[in-house]
Amino acid sequence: MKILSLDSATESATCSILDENKLLGEIIFNYKKQHSIVLMPIIDELLKNTNTSLEDIDGFVVSKGPGSFTGLRIGMAVIKGLAQGTNKPFVSISTLDALAYNLAFTDGIICPIMDALRDNVYTALYEFNGNELNRLTDYMAISVDDLILLLKDEKKSVTFVGDAVTKFKDKLNSEIKSVKFSPTHLNIAKASSLAELGLIKLKKGFADDLYSSAPVYIRKSQAEREYDKRMNLYD
Repeated sequence: MKILSLDSATESATCSILDENKLLGEIIFNYKKQHSIVLMPIIDELLKNTNTSLEDIDGFVVSKGPGSFTGLRIGMAVIKGLAQGTNKPFVSISTLDALAYNLAFTDGIICPIMDALRDNVYTALYEFNGNELNRLTDYMAISVDDLILLLKDEKKSVTFVGDAVTKFKDKLNSEIKSVKFSPTHLNIAKASSLAELGLIKLKKGFADDLYSSAPVYIRKSQAEREYDKRMNLYD
């Protein structure tokens, strides 16, 4: 089974093609370019350089968030279009799941953290049980201080991964007992990790509905929060 995956949840844009035996190719572009500009060219380049056509693809995987509201919508629209055009299934996987899978088989707690601005992060807690990634909490958008309170007395080691690691590394290191940090190259939600998780679901026959599948933002956009705030003034 050959899978094309796409992640556009953060500033980076990443695409991969893999089958059940190996990763055929992956492109990661992480330099503040608009996703609407770079996504289709990197998909096209990856297909060409792996000598793969869309007809060769058996299924698609896309990040469903959390992350950039615009980036997620663009990525979802691209994969839905490819799935509909080829009549192939697709599944959506959490960006946080993919980040945690970057650290496959790490001992202890894995805690992906994505920058949600204003000292907040998108996060969840994970643990590997054998070969299986288990999510221990709901997906959350919380302050770093609240995350520290949640983990402060954790007896197991906690390994952080994600684009917010650099921003909060010193604070987390000083407040949490047994803490580790992912190397820089793993702090991006890699399309290949997304694809491996999606492949598991597709092989089991799972597929998202083309019309009802949507990004999971966890919290409202800044514009929606400002609108709600203004409306509350008139209550």
